[in-house]
Amino acid sequence: MTTPAKNTVCLWYEHGAEEAARFYADTFPDSYVGAIHRAPGDYPSGKAGDVLTVAFTVMGIPCLGINGGSAFTHSEAFSFQVATTDQAETDRYWNAIVGNGGEESQCGWCKDKWGLSWQITPVVLTEAIAHPDPAAAKRAFGAMMQMKKIDVAAIEAALRG
Repeated sequence: MTTPAKNTVCLWYEHGAEEAARFYADTFPDSYVGAIHRAPGDYPSGKAGDVLTVAFTVMGIPCLGINGGSAFTHSEAFSFQVATTDQAETDRYWNAIVGNGGEESQCGWCKDKWGLSWQITPVVLTEAIAHPDPAAAKRAFGAMMQMKKIDVAAIEAALRG
């Protein structure tokens, strides 16, 4: 038996934990699906034999997906923030999430089709809003506030003024 991680992010899904875990494993590096446990008996939101929990890793972060029914939903209070190196990587992750039944939001945020929030954040944006020149940081921040998916070239242009 595998020893579980000391600290694991537990994510509640209505019923799509396995599908979500497989999507994350196919989309992000250092991600994979581990143990899948089935319910040994009927429970309020499922039957014996249904997938109850799925152990998975997303970019090195151990997670446990629980198929717990509709009592709880994801909110923006929890999100995965993915630091990207360039526009191509930003586009790849954003398009994978949004193009697989997800939805766009503002400032680099999007939700996957299971309602989990993601921040697809180019490193240039993080550096820009912490720029030592307050005017440059403010311009970059203002540009970001107008975006859904982050446009690296537009952030760079805002930095230059």
